[in-house]
Amino acid sequence: MLGAVADSFSAVGTVGAFLVGFLLLRREHHREAGRAEDDRRAQAEQISAWVELTRQLDGKQNLTFHIHNASAMPIYEVELPLPARGDEEPRIEFVGLVPPGQTIQRPGPADWLRSYVEPEPVQIEFLDSAGRRWSRDEQGTLSRVE
Repeated sequence: MLGAVADSFSAVGTVGAFLVGFLLLRREHHREAGRAEDDRRAQAEQISAWVELTRQLDGKQNLTFHIHNASAMPIYEVELPLPARGDEEPRIEFVGLVPPGQTIQRPGPADWLRSYVEPEPVQIEFLDSAGRRWSRDEQGTLSRVE
């Protein structure tokens, strides 16, 4: 009788140890998945784009897109989707490559000058150095594009 009770406690202990081990393994798997996602986002989080008023040497004012890559790797296939107005077709300003640590400038649409108030973020899409496509909207939200 005493042997059967000891066997029962041993079995319960073994099952309990297995469950604790399984839960710890699962928690570690989730932690690793989170770290992997952070690693994937690390470069993309260092990319920004905005539009700003600039003055030329002759005194004229222009709007200029700025694309800044603060990461240590280049970004590729950089695009600035431009919002359509009325019946217009949406356009895309293709920039191409932005080297690491640099800010690239491109002219903005002249008709935006009428509504310009201050520098503001613009939407940007790009490939990171690992070939993943990302999009950052005008509010700064970064998302992966499948």
